[in-house]
Amino acid sequence: MIDPLRDLASVREATDRLLTAAAGLDDAAVAGPSRLPGWSRGHVLAHLSRNAEALVNVLEARPMYVSGEAREADIERDAPRPPAVQLADVRDTAAAFQAAGEVPADWSRTVELRNGVTDAAARVPFRRLVEVELHHVDLGIGYELEDLPENFTDREISFLSERFSGRPDVPPTRIVASDRKPGAKDAGEWHTGGTEGAPVTVTGPAAALLGWLAGRRDGTGLDTAGALLPKLPPL
Repeated sequence: MIDPLRDLASVREATDRLLTAAAGLDDAAVAGPSRLPGWSRGHVLAHLSRNAEALVNVLEARPMYVSGEAREADIERDAPRPPAVQLADVRDTAAAFQAAGEVPADWSRTVELRNGVTDAAARVPFRRLVEVELHHVDLGIGYELEDLPENFTDREISFLSERFSGRPDVPPTRIVASDRKPGAKDAGEWHTGGTEGAPVTVTGPAAALLGWLAGRRDGTGLDTAGALLPKLPPL
């Protein structure tokens, strides 16, 4: 069950971790490459700030971004800023997002995100949590997928499995986390992809599975029992 207030608390904790870790970055480090192709660490930090503002727009029933072009231009504009400015922006926009999330509201209402995607308002805090946690990893400053909270990793695997479910360009796939105890519902096992053809079972540590699903790793270390690892569409 989605608990947006609990997720807001998790967002605050994750943001604090990121800000603490990034506090030691100097000008050269912020200008240096992140783990995302074509993006510096400054791009990642700028994106986090602008995403927080965009999700406030979503919660307050405004368009998430003026346009895709404006979103990209804002990130490019803000990427070269000095570390102190970057971190202050991340901190201030994160606080604004927290404040917007704490306003009493109907969490069951439907909101609109980018490209016409809709979701329950209750899922917006988790979507922000995904941004903060995965982009902390993308900064490449010592925080790895293996460091993510277990509950977050499992929820994000479930979310991404749902996202790819029913897609004809993804073969039917059973996903099994070898470091989770089976038995309870969704305890280390998920299903995704289409319905045509024999299913492929992909097994490995939850962190490696998340890396593959989220486009952060190439699938090294995952076992498919000799089958080809399914190629996933870009997020």
